[in-house]
Amino acid sequence: MDYVLYYWPGIQGRGEFVRLAFEEAGERYVDVALVPEEQGGGAAAMMPFLQGGDVARPPFAPPFLKAGRNLIGQTANILLFLGPRLGLAPRDAAGKLWVHQLQLTLADFIVEIHDTHHPLGPTLYYEDQKPEARRRTTEFLAARLPKYLDYFERVVERNRGRGPWMVGDKLTYVDLSAAQVIEGLSYAFPAATRKALAERPRLAKLRDAVFARPRIRRYVASKRRLAFNNDGLFRRYPELGG
Repeated sequence: MDYVLYYWPGIQGRGEFVRLAFEEAGERYVDVALVPEEQGGGAAAMMPFLQGGDVARPPFAPPFLKAGRNLIGQTANILLFLGPRLGLAPRDAAGKLWVHQLQLTLADFIVEIHDTHHPLGPTLYYEDQKPEARRRTTEFLAARLPKYLDYFERVVERNRGRGPWMVGDKLTYVDLSAAQVIEGLSYAFPAATRKALAERPRLAKLRDAVFARPRIRRYVASKRRLAFNNDGLFRRYPELGG
C-alpha cells in the first residue's frame, strides 16, 4: 500500500505522531510537508482536499493520510488504521480499543498543552493573549500537567510490569506518542517537566526507551525530523515559566 501523509510544512505538530509510527515500523511513506511546492508538495498539495473539490469524504484539517483508496483524517483515527498494519497495536479487539482510548486521552492532553500559549484561541497571535497565557500556564503546571502524567504513570505501572510499555509486552503506537508528548513538554517547560519525570520514573523510562530504539534514533538524527519551534504545538516562552 502506498502511504502519503499530509501536514503543514515547517512544524512537527500532530503529524509527528504519524511519522513516528512509520519510522518505527520502517515503512516507506511520502511526507508531503518535505516535498517542495514546485514538485507538488507543501501546503498547496493539501488545498484540493481541504477546500472540497470532488473529495467525497474531505478531512477537516491535517494531518490526513492517503492510503490506497482511503483518505483518513484525525491523528488518533490514522493511528487506529495504521497500528495493526504496522505491527504497532495488539491483535485482540480489546487491546486495540485500549490503545485507541489512550491515544484519545493523549489528544486531550495535547489540546491543553497547546492552550497554554493560545488560551483565547488560535486565530489570535500569542502576543495578543500574553496575560491570559500566563494565567493558563500557571494553572496547567500546577494542576493539569500532574493529573495527566499521574494517569499515564499508573497505566504503565498497571501493565503488569511488562517492560516500560503501556499495553502488553511490546511497544505500540501510543508509547511512541507518549514519548513525543514528553519530549515536547521538555522543550516547552524544561524545569517543570524535569521535576515531573523525577517523580514519575516509569514515564521517564518509557520516553528513554522509545528514543533509544534504533530506527527512532536514526530518524531523530536525520533531516526528516523537524526541530521543535515556536510555530508548533509545543512552544517555549520563558515568560510563561516552567
